[in-house]
Amino acid sequence: MIILRSILFNTLFYANLILQMILLSPYYFLAPRKKAFVIPKNWARSNHWLMEKIVGTTFTVEGLENIPKGGYILAPKHQSLWDTYALLPWLDDPVYILKRELMWIPIFGWYVARQKMIPVDRGAKGKVMVGVMERTKKEMADGRQLIIYPEGTRRPPGAEPAYKYGIARIYRDLEVPVVPVAMHPGLFWPRRKFLRFPGHFKVKILPPIAPGLDPDTFYETLIEKLEWVSDELLIETVENNPGLPLPPSAAKRMKELLAEKDA
Repeated sequence: MIILRSILFNTLFYANLILQMILLSPYYFLAPRKKAFVIPKNWARSNHWLMEKIVGTTFTVEGLENIPKGGYILAPKHQSLWDTYALLPWLDDPVYILKRELMWIPIFGWYVARQKMIPVDRGAKGKVMVGVMERTKKEMADGRQLIIYPEGTRRPPGAEPAYKYGIARIYRDLEVPVVPVAMHPGLFWPRRKFLRFPGHFKVKILPPIAPGLDPDTFYETLIEKLEWVSDELLIETVENNPGLPLPPSAAKRMKELLAEKDA
């Protein structure tokens, strides 16, 4: 049953993306940019509905009161395709720094460009990165929310932390709050796999880390806060979803955490 539901969900997920991009293009490209963003937000909501009705996966968001007004950096854990779009309905005017190849995808790339997302060559250095930061500062000056995944790429639930120091440099240069977000969607939508698993999990938005810390202190603070809550959520999610198949990284971390509790 899980296999059939996963196939159905994956089919409808991509069909939903393609159909909405095509059918809603007239409004998207003619409306003011910020108003047009209601289309990606509603697309995210429709995906949540599909996942609940077809797969049986639900989630709750806690800590919305921690989201500051104006510009800030959102720093979520990154485990799945799910977390690339899931929080869009709760964000005012988000912006991503993304690999430039995504801009070359027909229709999708046009949608991305319409929202003034910031493309970058992953191997870029020097003047190119200076230009990226100048562009980012300009967007942030308009009160936008920059979404950065501190570990850079998707990591399996419970894996050893692998934070990139780049977020500390961006924090220093932009001088805005950073809002960490802990969650474990990778238990239900695993990376590089087509299976989707039913159950319920929480997304926790943590209190913002204020600007002004030196980069090293910020970096250590971010890791400490985010990993502490991630460990708590891992235990809670696994205990509340008996029978959920765990990837090796999550099973290993659960053993470590339960041993610490018993010690």
